Amino acid sequence: MAEGKRRRLWIMRHGEAEQGAVDARRRLSDRGQQEVAHMAAWFVETYFGQEAPDQGHLRILASPYHRARQTAERMAAALDTQPEILDTITPEDAVEPVIDWLLAQPAQDMLLVSHMPLVGELAGRLVEGDRRARIGFPTAAIAALDAEVWAAGCGDLRGFYTPDTLPQGVAL
Repeated sequence: MAEGKRRRLWIMRHGEAEQGAVDARRRLSDRGQQEVAHMAAWFVETYFGQEAPDQGHLRILASPYHRARQTAERMAAALDTQPEILDTITPEDAVEPVIDWLLAQPAQDMLLVSHMPLVGELAGRLVEGDRRARIGFPTAAIAALDAEVWAAGCGDLRGFYTPDTLPQGVAL
């Protein structure tokens, strides 16, 4: 990675999920599907502006849980790419291995789709550096971060977006 090159990371919580007994199999609710569609349209407009999507430029990673995969698939479809499954970003996973994984990745923009409490703890740790730091994530929220290196306290929070804070005219 070139000295001083800022990397971008978007951390996204999945859309609202249906209630269910087996957490890993819960699907997006109708509202959750609408939230994700709204965020996907906004993200494409924000990420690419007037440019055509550059396949392979943005890497999309998802928890193996069904609702996160559905969210990542919708985001990826809007960007004409495919998501990857990352087994270490489920709700119960620790933040440190995720940061270690981020450090080992090539310099590339990434969208990581996961769950609370992981998304809140990861964003808090990358920005604040404190193990107790957390950011609250409503469903389908996206935190936009950048950094030269993904380590505790090295990230800058550039924006925080929710379906309720975006213009309502944006839709797929």
